Amino acid sequence: MNDAAVRLGYLAETVRLLYPGSGSPRAYTVLPHPAVPRRLAPRRWWHVGSEVLVPVEGSIAAYLSEVFHQQVETVVHVRPALRANRKPILEARSAGRRLAFVKIGDSPRARRLITAEAAALRRLAGLSLDTVTVPDVLHHGDWRGLSVLALSPLPVRRGRVPGPLLLDAVKEIAGTGGPHPAWHGDLSPWNMSRSSSDGRLLVWDWERYQVGVPYGFDAVHHFFQRALRRMEPRVAAVACVARAVRVLAPLGLSAATSRQTALRYLIALADRHAADGHAPLGPPRSWLSPAVDHEELLI
Repeated sequence: MNDAAVRLGYLAETVRLLYPGSGSPRAYTVLPHPAVPRRLAPRRWWHVGSEVLVPVEGSIAAYLSEVFHQQVETVVHVRPALRANRKPILEARSAGRRLAFVKIGDSPRARRLITAEAAALRRLAGLSLDTVTVPDVLHHGDWRGLSVLALSPLPVRRGRVPGPLLLDAVKEIAGTGGPHPAWHGDLSPWNMSRSSSDGRLLVWDWERYQVGVPYGFDAVHHFFQRALRRMEPRVAAVACVARAVRVLAPLGLSAATSRQTALRYLIALADRHAADGHAPLGPPRSWLSPAVDHEELLI
């Protein structure tokens, strides 16, 4: 089964879950095309392709209209397959304006992640941050047995994040843990953007935020995720340890501590995958062991 078929199958499940009624149907369109499904949006006159009729009465759109005290339209993001943290993601819109990004906890794991993100963002909202901008929690509640988290949209502009800005963000996020360093948990290129208005770093997807980790985890994670785009996991993991000194020296870590931090990060990532019941990089023996085996004395 190809990616488009898997996405469309998941979209059908999501529509049944979030739009369970039978009355007041509204026409939607799969965009940009059913062969490349990325969004399910309210149909407009210029849309091509077949319409998808979606009931509105008693739906998540009706619930969000009550939450925001105005008529809300929803755009459903069609998620890729095989993601341990996959969950329905919506945009709540009104009068052509995006009101919120909405995450739906439709499984025990998704509910835990959503609850963790809401707690993390509320914690961060109470701190004075100079470098990082995070979404506001607009709503966190339950609907038909599902967790619903609505977050303020950030003015995202795609582009490379300057190294000094990323480094400042890593330091600031670590400092939010007080005496015990914190990390974002997935500080990847696709979860951040430089603000065009004030130059701060916009950072989203705080589901994995954690306090009490080795200083520098976010910097190592960012390097590893970029490396995975260019090389297979085994090579990326070895490179992660080999380049740790260069990556972490700006944070003031010694060479030995840098390598130890990279190893502990890789082990923590493997533990996360095991807890999720998901192995996106393959079994740890294929990618983790080559990086760890010859460095065991450092752990």
